Amino acid sequence: MSEVRKVLIVGGGIAGLVLASMLRDRGIGVDMVEMNRAWNAYGVGIIQQGNVVRAMAQAGLLDRYLSAGFPFEDVEFYSPDGVRRARIPGERLAGAEYPANMGVRRSTLHETLKEAALEKGTDVRLGVTVEDFDQHEGHVDVTFTDGEAGRYDLVVGADGAYSKVRTLLFGDRYRPQFVGQSVWRHNFPRRPEDDALQTYRDTQGNSAGVVPLSQDLVYLYVTTKEPGNPFHPKEELAKLMRDRLGQFVGRVAELREQITDPAEVVYRPMEVTFIEEDWFRGRVLLIGDAAHTTTPHMGQGAGMAIEDAVVLSTLLEKDQPLGQTLREFMDRRFARAKYIQDQSLMICRAEMENDHTLNHPKVIGEMLHYTAQPI
Repeated sequence: MSEVRKVLIVGGGIAGLVLASMLRDRGIGVDMVEMNRAWNAYGVGIIQQGNVVRAMAQAGLLDRYLSAGFPFEDVEFYSPDGVRRARIPGERLAGAEYPANMGVRRSTLHETLKEAALEKGTDVRLGVTVEDFDQHEGHVDVTFTDGEAGRYDLVVGADGAYSKVRTLLFGDRYRPQFVGQSVWRHNFPRRPEDDALQTYRDTQGNSAGVVPLSQDLVYLYVTTKEPGNPFHPKEELAKLMRDRLGQFVGRVAELREQITDPAEVVYRPMEVTFIEEDWFRGRVLLIGDAAHTTTPHMGQGAGMAIEDAVVLSTLLEKDQPLGQTLREFMDRRFARAKYIQDQSLMICRAEMENDHTLNHPKVIGEMLHYTAQPI
């Protein structure tokens, strides 16, 4: 049996919650601390491509929210004049009974994963994170910001782009960096013909997409150049998003005029981090955005975090030293996460430079082929 009997997960987002559920399924004790007392989800929607659908099925969690999301098969690409250039068929990697892709509201996914983790016996404390830890040969002694302490066989930092655990491990060597673009998102009612992920470009290099989230809902996103990472007052977000969609045609133009309430606009600057060395030290490991924060151009940020959780929990079933398990984890995760970040940044730079030579369907098609490989 694995030498890991009790795990601390720092961070109650997607990566941490999937890991908690899978560890509890394997009889491993799990404590979780989450700084956000509200323990709610940020953002609008999430795309789960074939590899992510497969990972969630492997985690035993997909059936819990399948009916609450929107299953779709294909990805469509439109040129600046509104003409469809390509439609890439999806692949049902999780099996014939599951869709090739899923769109789901972040709040729906978050609540489903919370419910599963709690139902399975995860001990959660809110408004708390790690203050410090002291590593020993067979355990980690942890002190928390509320003055409590605990002893664990493994500590997993799943605490996001501004990870406290990463800072304790690496100091300030890895800090999120603004890439020059931001993303704007807004929800709308879904039409029957909104049955695929639709991606668009304008003549300025910006990209937008329409993503089905449920039988009644889609979300629109647009990525734009935002030099200097400016602060935008909340009350101006609706007008600013409409302005940035001004050169788009087709479905995006139809939705643009419906953006009137700034409270419905979610605006977020894009930041990246990638740990270019092992994501662990001793018995402390980073996963998800804490180790590899990427831009959303591949739609794989949360997917890579989910895959991290699936691979780690599976490896912890092995009867072997923890050091060997973490080395195998790195062997299976590093190159894959690096590929996603590199390709995402390549698209990001092409958009900012308005590079018309970018073959977007080809790049996405290659990514779908790559991520279809076993994890």
